[in-house]
Amino acid sequence: MTEATSKFDEMKQPDGGIRPAYEEYRQWHEEQASDLLRRKHLEAEGNFRRTGITFNVYGENEAEERLIPFDMVPRIIDAGEWRRLTRGIEQRVRALNAFMYDLYHRQEIIRAGRVPERLFRHNEAWLPNMVGFTPPGGVYTHIVGIDLVRTGPDEWFVLEDNARTPSGVSYMLENRETMMAMFPELFTRVAVEPVSDYPRRLAKSLAACAPPATKGKPVVAVLTPGIYNSAYFEHAFLADQMGAELVEGSDLRVVDGRVGMRTTRGFQPVDVIYRRIDDDFLDPLTFNPSSVLGIPGIMDVYRAGGVTIANAPGTGVCDDKAIYSFMPEIVEFYTGERPLLPNVQTWRCSEADSLAYVLDNLGDLVVKEVHGSGGYGMLIGPTATRREIALFRKKLEANPTNYIAQPTLSLSTCPIFTKKGLAPRHVDLRPFVLVSPDNIDITPGGLTRVAMKKGSLVVNSSQGGGTKDTWVLKD
Repeated sequence: MTEATSKFDEMKQPDGGIRPAYEEYRQWHEEQASDLLRRKHLEAEGNFRRTGITFNVYGENEAEERLIPFDMVPRIIDAGEWRRLTRGIEQRVRALNAFMYDLYHRQEIIRAGRVPERLFRHNEAWLPNMVGFTPPGGVYTHIVGIDLVRTGPDEWFVLEDNARTPSGVSYMLENRETMMAMFPELFTRVAVEPVSDYPRRLAKSLAACAPPATKGKPVVAVLTPGIYNSAYFEHAFLADQMGAELVEGSDLRVVDGRVGMRTTRGFQPVDVIYRRIDDDFLDPLTFNPSSVLGIPGIMDVYRAGGVTIANAPGTGVCDDKAIYSFMPEIVEFYTGERPLLPNVQTWRCSEADSLAYVLDNLGDLVVKEVHGSGGYGMLIGPTATRREIALFRKKLEANPTNYIAQPTLSLSTCPIFTKKGLAPRHVDLRPFVLVSPDNIDITPGGLTRVAMKKGSLVVNSSQGGGTKDTWVLKD
């Protein structure tokens, strides 16, 4: 999504006054010398380079790593507002997990006619191998990222759900660590909820999902595709912070009905695998036979109760944007409640009336692939050329079921630091949620992504967006 004028500034009131959540920060900011802030800005950038907080952009020069822009002005959310958000997030995550269980068992929601069967029958993310199987503890979505956008004082919307392998939590943690190192005095003036214990909470949550075969303290490992993956920094960072092993598929093998990890004492059993590879590469005996990233036979061990895979195979169904369009019905079906966090209005191009509307209004809409991510494969109508719209029209007409459309939202703005002072830029928010058999744990804050260019609504790091620290104020 791009160019739009925001109707809501999270720091400033319409009359120019400062909103209460930002008042203490504003006072501190005005006390700082401008040259000091400029030096701190460069210091932060240097810190991110030294730490290795970079990423690759697929389809471009993957040998060249990019620095994710960091903005040192925090995004601030007051305690009361955060409580309202967490209630909606928890409700949605409970519904997602219940939906996953139902899809792989009795499919009551299909029988009730609330969600059409076609949405998953021809969905590559739905895995027949998971039918009739319940993961340890009944948890499918162990780690969830819910992308939120704001358009007004009490207007928050869910933009999309990330239940397969949500990324970005390492940037949330590094953003906070960088801010505390640069401005320790600021945190003595403003009481902010901590996020640094996320790795400990993640390790605890994963251990609570250990399989029946576990003996003693559960052994947790992070499975990475390797150093060339765009999120490798995060894989290594989280393994280190959790005290877990960072492994590749070649480090693991099935031994005596368990998944064993290569050690100096031979192969030792692993109980929980936090996988950061896609389903298709998990097990060459079950999925893609040419995969060298996974572990042959791991799905047999998984179904026999010998290992936990987080997130569970098949949860990619929740990331499907056509499924997303039915989330209000899904939430109501499994919780008996109306959604506390609404969806963005969505037109399903698979439906004739919706397709006709979208084709007539391509210049005003954002059109996305149902399986797309990272800002790729989409049309942003208001900024597209006539040629781009014409080409996308052909794609839509050829394969309408592959697309959904949404209005171009006027995202809220937060200030960023520029050479000329503070300037508003559009933002979204990805809170991170940990799910265990008896608990849903929402980290206070999350990853705020920010469109660094004036007027732009593109917050994805792969499309030039940056990040900033997210503060949830204490009561």
